[in-house]
Amino acid sequence: MHSPILPILDHLVFLYGAEEGRKAAAALEEKLARYAAAHPPAPLPPLGPADALLITYGDQFRQPGQAPLRSLLAFCDEFLAGCVSGVHILPFFPYSSDDGFSVIDYTQVDPLLGTWADVEAIAARYRLMVDAVLNHCSSRHAWFQGFLDGRPPYTGYFITVDPSSDLSSVVRPRALPLLTPYATAQGARHVWTTFSADQVDLNYANPAVMLELVDILLEYLAHGARVIRMDAIAYLWKRIGTPCIHLPQTHRAVQLLRAVLERAAPGTVLITETNVPHADNLSYFGDGSNEARLVYNFALPPLTLHALQTGDARVLSEWAAGLRLPSREVTFFNFLASHDGIGLNPARGLLTDAQIEQMIARVQRAGGLVSHKSNPDGTQSAYELNVNYFDALLEPEHADSPALAEARFLAAQAVMLALQGVPGIYVHSLIGSRGWPEGAAASRQKRTINRQKFALDAIRAELRSPNTRRGRIYRRMTAWLKARAACPAFDPFGSQRVLNAHPGALVLLREGNGAQALCCFNLQAGPAVLRLEGVQGRWRSLEDGRPVELGSRLELGAYEVLWLER
Repeated sequence: MHSPILPILDHLVFLYGAEEGRKAAAALEEKLARYAAAHPPAPLPPLGPADALLITYGDQFRQPGQAPLRSLLAFCDEFLAGCVSGVHILPFFPYSSDDGFSVIDYTQVDPLLGTWADVEAIAARYRLMVDAVLNHCSSRHAWFQGFLDGRPPYTGYFITVDPSSDLSSVVRPRALPLLTPYATAQGARHVWTTFSADQVDLNYANPAVMLELVDILLEYLAHGARVIRMDAIAYLWKRIGTPCIHLPQTHRAVQLLRAVLERAAPGTVLITETNVPHADNLSYFGDGSNEARLVYNFALPPLTLHALQTGDARVLSEWAAGLRLPSREVTFFNFLASHDGIGLNPARGLLTDAQIEQMIARVQRAGGLVSHKSNPDGTQSAYELNVNYFDALLEPEHADSPALAEARFLAAQAVMLALQGVPGIYVHSLIGSRGWPEGAAASRQKRTINRQKFALDAIRAELRSPNTRRGRIYRRMTAWLKARAACPAFDPFGSQRVLNAHPGALVLLREGNGAQALCCFNLQAGPAVLRLEGVQGRWRSLEDGRPVELGSRLELGAYEVLWLER
């Protein structure tokens, strides 16, 4: 049995003590009452097989004389109707760096992208995911400017630390200084900056900051957000002498926000973004009822990459077979590519150090880049591959035929789409992009390699053509998305079993709503004969509807994908 979601007061007393917790609870209850008066709670529909989200920047597609957010909606309506149910618009607020993740104003839409009306137009037709980039704000945010000027209450909104403090136990996600000196009205102060000098960490040990966060989340709900992505949530709470990651207070803060969302808009999906080792990542499900509804499946991108680079699916299959969810109320957010890169930390403990080093070397030979983080002993280690996923799968030592390269890439995408959970499809994967090394060189930011923007008319022409890489990949992926949406077995909360059929293949049996789907993937460059047990009999192809009679042996060609249902 899972415990019911605890009252808001209990969480605030845990975080701030009895007196401050009660004061914060009274203020928060007033906020929720005002919100409910303006926006009466109405439960949202649950997630189902038809749910899949596009991950994209607000200015991904541009047309002369049109706000980019309107161009994005035009793209979705023209190319994704019946394929995706939701859109994750990466931070669309005014910002100072990191392509949107250094937010200057959480409550305004960047005028270069459009207006709140444009955001609401997307939310009216698609389940909208909005980023809560609230571990830190821009150094140009009004709160931090107030801090620098010595104006209350902002003097308590940020974390200052004596630089002589022992911070050696703090987990570092970047190879950058943890503290940044700033000149303030009170003199020089060293401020906590987990990610960069322009991304200043907020002090959630101050209940006033938590109440500001609640105001921001309610603002997003009022404008149509139905999925809230908690960016970098693992680092939210700081306590010197600890690793300052995954602290009990951080988990309690997630539980508090879950309780707030359930009150304000029942059924809102809270999703945590924690690019950390797999077991730590899963901890953000809580007990299955009180923290995130969705957790990014961060181990999936590197394990799928390893399987296709080596033609050996055993690690991927074993990992998938061991996936367990704490309840039928939660599930994974499956993705392969994103605006960032392929995280390596989630693969540690699943792949050996030698396997990870081989993966890194292969990606570098294919033109990819590598980002590093600082370790407590002063060394650095690779934490992220910055590469387009199509390019990461190329065979740099051999002459890859275009057909083979596309088949390998599509096999990876099909694995992601078939796994238990909700798929998140990065726009560059959907439209078959390659990397953009020129952009990374110009910006001097490695992640830019997978962040190219386009004229909508140019992409429209390529996707409509039957003879382009983009068009071929788009048509195959949207066909799978439509097939998935029509098959009840792909219930994101349904069951999943891995069949041990061949070392170079992944075979999934999905079950939900009284239906079954058998998904077979040959992840090697040559044919594979799969040995199947317990699934023999008559099936139907999910792609073309033809009947398929399965025996105990099934031969698949190089990188072939077969989806069946019954």
